Amino acid sequence: MQRCHFLLCAMMLLLCPSVISHAEDALALGARRELFIDHFLIDKMQGVSLQLQKPQSGGVALKFDQPWEGQVSGYVTVLQDGDLFRMYYRGRPLTGYGDNDPRAQEVTCYAESRDGITFTRPSLGLISFGGTRENNAILADIGHVTHNFAPFLDTRPGVPQSERFKGVGGSSESGLVAYVSANGIHFQKLQEKPIITGGAFDSQNNVFWSDHEQCYVCFFRTFKNGVRWITRTTSTDFFNWTPSVDMTFGDAPNEHLYTNQTAAYFRAPHIYVGTAARFWPDRRSLTDDQVASLKLDEAVNYPGLKLESSDAVLLTSRGGDRYDRTFLESLVRPGTDLKNWTARSNYPARGIVATGPAEMSMYIQRNYGQPTHYLERLTFRTDGIAAVHAGYQPGELLTKVLTFAGSRLTLNMSSSAAGGIFVEIQDAAGVPIPGFTMADCVELNTDDLARTVAWKSGADISDLAGKPVRLRFQMTDADLFALEFVK
Repeated sequence: MQRCHFLLCAMMLLLCPSVISHAEDALALGARRELFIDHFLIDKMQGVSLQLQKPQSGGVALKFDQPWEGQVSGYVTVLQDGDLFRMYYRGRPLTGYGDNDPRAQEVTCYAESRDGITFTRPSLGLISFGGTRENNAILADIGHVTHNFAPFLDTRPGVPQSERFKGVGGSSESGLVAYVSANGIHFQKLQEKPIITGGAFDSQNNVFWSDHEQCYVCFFRTFKNGVRWITRTTSTDFFNWTPSVDMTFGDAPNEHLYTNQTAAYFRAPHIYVGTAARFWPDRRSLTDDQVASLKLDEAVNYPGLKLESSDAVLLTSRGGDRYDRTFLESLVRPGTDLKNWTARSNYPARGIVATGPAEMSMYIQRNYGQPTHYLERLTFRTDGIAAVHAGYQPGELLTKVLTFAGSRLTLNMSSSAAGGIFVEIQDAAGVPIPGFTMADCVELNTDDLARTVAWKSGADISDLAGKPVRLRFQMTDADLFALEFVK
């Protein structure tokens, strides 16, 4: 790594002009994990870049091939409840009727898994369909609710066991109607009147308890200037909700975001992650010959599949009415299967869950509106939705001024055999702290979810806890996904 010394010194000179900062402006990280999923921590980068990671296919999680499901099953939710993965989704066997038409026979279905990889349908005996109760339906015949019913696991301290699971569903006519359950299968209406009104609600509407904001947060569908929009409201008791506020997206272009799929990230719940469906009305991608080869105009398919397309994008938020769209490019593309270049394919399920020691998964609908409709599992490295990336030429990252609690700094990182990361701790003015300089750091040349940073004197940084500092990273052929100060 000595070959890079002079180049890195030159980079540091470029970074220096912005290092002066007031201690009172320091980011108070405490001991929480921070992901490099946006620019929250980043002050300057030189020779490195913040890059969105591409998920890998984990295969088919569930085929929507049962008589009570159909090719327009959708609005999927995946919850991790201890060692059990619970999946909820709409079944809609008859596509010849409009949304919310009872003749479409919409039901809410339930599947489960012990690994998040393969899901099975328990025979619950709750709902009669086609003359039998041998199915996995849990709700039916409740008007608009089953069109988009979306449950969540209520983590609010002190929540009654009978309300451990909550869910909402509805439309602009009905408002969002709330249901509760003790076991995640047997749901009952919480009250007759809706808990939230005033939205379009004509897609999946997501609620969760936020420890970060100490309230329930609901992200729901509205329209703004003719564009499908996301609006939010909050509540401390789940009954009384604040006036709704449209989310803002900074300088990002106005795009149709059909579903928002926003939830608190399971390893850093102060960060909300949304895997949103981006809808492109009237953007046709398939040629007439391709449409004919796929037989998309046949009655067995949902009407209008050839006319539009969609993909998935990443949204993040740290509370309030602001989404961050650091990455405008697609998180999930339609891919090489022409059946995914159709209207409403590639819609993500709500939920990013841990499916292995170093793996997390999201789920996405493929071949929507067609008899081959299925849910695909996509995998990321744990914390690995985005990363600060350095190529073979060395680069640097300088954080904003921050304070921390703890005695060690750990990194979720990956490097090549030739690459690595060095870390320096500076004071708020950008002056290296003796004993924690770049020259003192032991190189991190590894692939690890939580590698402890050490210097010649050791890894203990407890003397710096609570003091305003900066972190300076030197990186070569490496990716930095997250950091955490631990006790």
